[in-house]
Order: sequence, then C-alpha cells, then structure tokens
Amino acid sequence: MLVKRLIAAIIGLGVALPVYADTLDGADSAWILTATALVLFMTIPGLSLFYGGLVRTKNVLSVLMQCFTITCVASVLWLVLGYSLAFGDGGAAHAFIGGLGNFMLGGIGEDTLSGTLPESSFALFQMTFAIITPALIVGGFAERMRFSAVVLFSAAWLILVYAPICHWVWGGGWLGELGLMDFAGGTVVHITAGVAALVAALVLGNRRGFPDQAMPPHNMTLSVMGAGMLWVGWFGFNGGSALAANGDAAMAMLVTHISAAAGAFTWMTAEWVRYGKPSALGAVTGMVAGLGTITPASGFVGPAGALVIGISAGFVCFVATNYIKRSLKIDDSLDVFPVHGVGGILGTLMTGIFASNALGLFSGQHDINIGSQLGIQAVGVLATVVYTALVTFIILKITDAVVGNRVSEEEELEGLDLVSHNERGYDL
Repeated sequence: MLVKRLIAAIIGLGVALPVYADTLDGADSAWILTATALVLFMTIPGLSLFYGGLVRTKNVLSVLMQCFTITCVASVLWLVLGYSLAFGDGGAAHAFIGGLGNFMLGGIGEDTLSGTLPESSFALFQMTFAIITPALIVGGFAERMRFSAVVLFSAAWLILVYAPICHWVWGGGWLGELGLMDFAGGTVVHITAGVAALVAALVLGNRRGFPDQAMPPHNMTLSVMGAGMLWVGWFGFNGGSALAANGDAAMAMLVTHISAAAGAFTWMTAEWVRYGKPSALGAVTGMVAGLGTITPASGFVGPAGALVIGISAGFVCFVATNYIKRSLKIDDSLDVFPVHGVGGILGTLMTGIFASNALGLFSGQHDINIGSQLGIQAVGVLATVVYTALVTFIILKITDAVVGNRVSEEEELEGLDLVSHNERGYDL
C-alpha cells in the first residue's frame, strides 16, 4: 500500500520513473541522421567521381549516370520490398529471408522505434548501404555494359543477393545467430560487391584491347577528389553502424582512419619499391583497400589491431590487383574484386583475431576464442562468396537474354557517353 501511494505521489508531481522499454534517444538519432547523409555522400558524389576519373574520357558520363541511376532505383526498391526482406520477420523462413510485413515501409510511422532510433531513420540509414553496394559493382563492368542491362541487373541483384545476405547477417538470420562478427559490412557490402564484380567481368569478357592496350585513368584529379569524399563518408559508414552516439562509434571512426592511412601508405610504398615511383592512383586505391578491410572489424578492434589490418590490406590487395590483371588477365575494370572482395574477405577473417581482448596491446573489445571465431568468420565468408557468385551469374544470364549485357564492338569504340546518353562528359 505504501509503495502504491509513493508511485501515485511521484506521478502526481510529474516526476518521471525509469522506462526500461525502447525509448527515443536524441543524441543517437542526431548522429544516425548525420551518418546517413555521410554514407549517401559516399555514393554521390564520392564513388561517382572516384570511378568517373578512372575510366577513359568517352565513358566518364556513363559511369556517373550509372551511379546516379542506381541510387534512384535502389531507393525505390528499398521502400517497396528491400527493407522488409532484409529486416522483416520471415516466419518459418526467418533464418534466410525477411517477410513482407514492412512492404512499402508499412508499419513505420513517426513514433515507431528501432532501439533508441526512429525506425524511419534506421530504414533510411540501411537504404544508403543498399545504394552503395550495387554501385560498387559498376567498377567491374565499366566501359562495356548496356545502360538498360545495368539498371535491370542492379535491381534484381539488390533483391536477390543483397537483401538476403543482409538479413543473414544483420536481420536476425542464420549467420547472425551463428555469431558472425561483421560490424559494418565486410560480408554484406564488400564481399558481395567484389564477387559480383568479378563474375560480371568474367561473364561480359574483357574490354576491347585489354590487356595489350593501355587504359589509364583520364582524370586523376576527379578520382582523388572522389577518394577524399569516400574517406570522409566512411566515418558515417562505420561509425554510424554502432547505431548510437557512444564509444563504439568513436572507436569505429578512429580505427577506420588508422586503417585507411596505413593502407594508402603501404600500397604507395609497395608501388615505390616495385616500380620506382609512387602514384596518386596507388595511394587512393590503397586507402580504399584499408577502408574496406577495416569495415567488418571497425566496432570490434583497437587502434593497434587496426594498424595491422590497414598494412595487411595495402599489401595483400596490391598483390591481388597485380595478379588478377597481369597474371590472370581478368578485366575487372576498376579493381573491385581485388580491393573490395579480397579486402572484405581479409577483414572478415582478421576480425576473428583482433577482436580478442587477449592480445595485449593489439587487443580488441571482446572475450572470444580466436580459433572458434575464425571458424565462424570463415563460414560467413564461404557462404557469402558461393551464394553471391551463383545468383549473380544467373542474373547476368537472364539480363543478357532480355536486353543483352554488352554493347557492340563499334559502340564500345565510340564510347558509352554518346551511345547510351547522346551526351559527352566534356564538350571543350
């Protein structure tokens, strides 16, 4: 009776009691809204300029258009179906795919919460990941794929590859339940995009003249500008994946920066030793390798571990790029697989080591058994690679039958800017 009277008195005075259900946190919400803008900034203009500068003059506008159009298509598909498949409850099939409970973002209102965030902001943040992932694949088939095929492929790939794997890892699916550690998208974003780009490069075949004809970037200034935007935007990509304004977000941003710097300098140094001079292209590519490789580990490792991951990324991805282009002679135009795919695999596996809090100065933040966790990480990598490769191959075969994947040899020679859009990137 006394307790009831005290509660009534407190309520009467307007004093708030602690609430243990999900409640809106203004600081968390403000940070995720900011991080969302940063991740979108990574695609347009960051990735667009980075890729645009790396292709030849006659194809720069086509790459910008592809990134811009994918942003539009992925946004609409995420609204209609993608979010629900990735984060919805799939009932009996929940281990593999979400359901249709959030079709057209149904059930999400101004007061609907996801943890301490408005669910609308969580859905929008995740939408930016669904945008950049298929946009990354553009680098694998740049300068030779029909615009209609790009649009059709990207739409199907988002629904059939990205959404299921996102659900496996982050939506309550089987890899998340298994214990896979992927903080911001080593499997969901980088391995899927890298493997898909490699499959696309193999299915479409090499560009006319590759590998005998030199195809240098037409405007490194654009690419360095785009790379800088990617570096800044990646703070939202990794830091925002904490889904809170807290120590996890701060540490994710710190280790992201360290790995990017280490990856850039390592690649630059390797190039310097092998070819006698460091290049701007090598520096920015090493930076992207460092960023992609730290992504799955960013919320789990410490600064010293991030340094090792960044150095490893710069060296391993440098070797992989040279091997794929020079030895295998596969025309992954903008090195998506050796940078994002190999980097994502490397980072996902190294997370299983450097997340451990038993490594002294190189410790991470978790009490894990390294051997067991490495096994789980390997399962995640293998499942992601196999599923992505198989479904991407099927989608490409379907798009080829429907609209034809590749432009003709004459159209490729003329350039996709004029062929696809009747415009030029430059009219000097």
